Formats: sequence, C-alpha cells, structure tokens
Amino acid sequence: MTSKQERAIVVSALKHAAPYIRLFKGKVFVLKAGGEVFADPVQTNALMEQVGILHQVGIRIVLIHGGGPQSTKLAAALGIDTTFIDGRRVTDGASLDIATMVLNGQINTRILATCRDLQIPAVGISGVDAGLIRATRRPPVEQESGGQVDYGFVGDIEGIDADILVKQLDNGLMPVVSPLSCDANGNILNINADTVAAAIAAELSAEKLILATGAPGILEDINDPQSLISYIDRAALRKLKAKGSLADGMLPKAAAIDSAIANGVNRVHVISYKVPDSILLEVFTNEGTGTLVVNDIEALTPAEQAGTAS
Repeated sequence: MTSKQERAIVVSALKHAAPYIRLFKGKVFVLKAGGEVFADPVQTNALMEQVGILHQVGIRIVLIHGGGPQSTKLAAALGIDTTFIDGRRVTDGASLDIATMVLNGQINTRILATCRDLQIPAVGISGVDAGLIRATRRPPVEQESGGQVDYGFVGDIEGIDADILVKQLDNGLMPVVSPLSCDANGNILNINADTVAAAIAAELSAEKLILATGAPGILEDINDPQSLISYIDRAALRKLKAKGSLADGMLPKAAAIDSAIANGVNRVHVISYKVPDSILLEVFTNEGTGTLVVNDIEALTPAEQAGTAS
C-alpha cells in the first residue's frame, strides 16, 4: 500500500467518525468489563487504549470492572470452594476477603497503572467510597425449583450517589469502579458488576451502557457462536431467557440490561473484548460488532437495523 493510499484511508476514517464524535461529545458512557479481560496484560492494554480514545474525543467514561476469574483462581489456590447459582457467586466470609483483595487491590490498581501508562487521568473508587453505592445484604431467595438460597455477603443496591462520579467527570477524570459496597453499618458486600454498571448508567442518564465480555454478544443458540443477534429488544430478550437460551454469566447480564433500559438507558451494547477494537467499532461505525439492546426495535432507525448498530 502506498503512503498516498494510507493517507486517504486515515482521512476517510476521520471523516466517517466525525459525526459520531459530535453526537457523543460530552455524553456519559458506562463501560463494564469482566475480570477475564484484566487477567491478560495485552488484552488490558488493548481495551484501555480504546477507552483512552473515547476519553480524548470528549466522551465521559465511567468504567466498572469485575474480577470473577481472579477471585475463583485465588480461592482455589487457598483451598476455598466457589459456588455459583444461576450465574451468581455465593459469597461467604472467606470468599468476601478474597473478593476485597482481588477487586479493590489487584484489578483496580492494575487498571489504574495501565491508565497511567496511556495517560488516561483515571481514579480508582469502590462502592464503599463516600457511600457511592448504598446497599443491604440480600435475604435468602426463593428458587423456582423450590427451597431457598442464601447468597451470603451479597448486596442489593438501594441507591447510587451519582454526584460522586459527576464531580470526578467534571474534573476531567475517569472513575474506575470496583463493585464492592457496604451497608449502613459498614458491613462489606459483594455486588455483581453488571448490576452495578446498570444502576450507575441509569443514575447518570448514560447515553450508552457497554458490556465487554468474552462472548461475541447475545446468541440465539448458546452453543453456536455464529448465531449472534445483531439487535434485540427487552421483550425478545425475556423470551430468550424463558426458552433457556441464556445461561451462566449471561443471566445476570440480561437482568442488568433489562434494569438499565427500564430506568432510562436507551442503548445497551454487548460486545466481545476479544474482537480487535470492538468498542471503537461499536461506537464509531453503524455496523458495530456485537448485540444492541433497546426498549423497542421499532424505535431503531433503518440504518441501525441494517446491522449491529451503534
């Protein structure tokens, strides 16, 4: 390829991205990335480079991270069993200590270090800080199959103090949020990161909630990676759940997506961090890479319905 062709490609890309930059400048995007992304320094750097570009063009980013794989790995190393029910982790006392070390210590700090390298002005925070997330311990839950399950030191969100995040955003900072919280008496509680991201996105009236996961998006058939759904609405998402097409970690994601849209977030994107530049493609092109979830498909523009939309 000649340098003239390369220049033409660069100019064309900038012209194509300009309308999206104008549209989203100053808007809030909430990005949730699972802990598996941050287990690999190369994947971490690739993800955060994209986040840095969004920040540089004036999009206000709040990043929420998980830490499930790292918590499971540390628990196994310490001889502690890990239990999941309907895709949600049961957190006993020992598991809570592990989650605290992994989420607030290892992962949050590593993300901030990567941001430092990429010159992204990020600040680490957890739901405990300044009462960002007000939560109560979840009572035992009735199961559809009968009986109860006690999730342990797991929190249900009562409220989000969005002003804490807004002040950071107004000062040009990017909050990096660990999903740990506590109740009014200071008892630490673990909360699913997807749930936290949905609640924060709703409270900030975010333009988009983006869930970066290992899956390519939402699949019609969980056993067929080629069955990617480009766009879907809440009613169809519920039907997928009812027929068993959502499993494991996608179940809490589906609940978080439904909650976010019900509380005013217009667009939720489920994308794979494994696809190169998936965030940039989802935000700055009309084709995107994953699944777009909206309240009602009829509200999508014809251009959005032409493919996985941004």
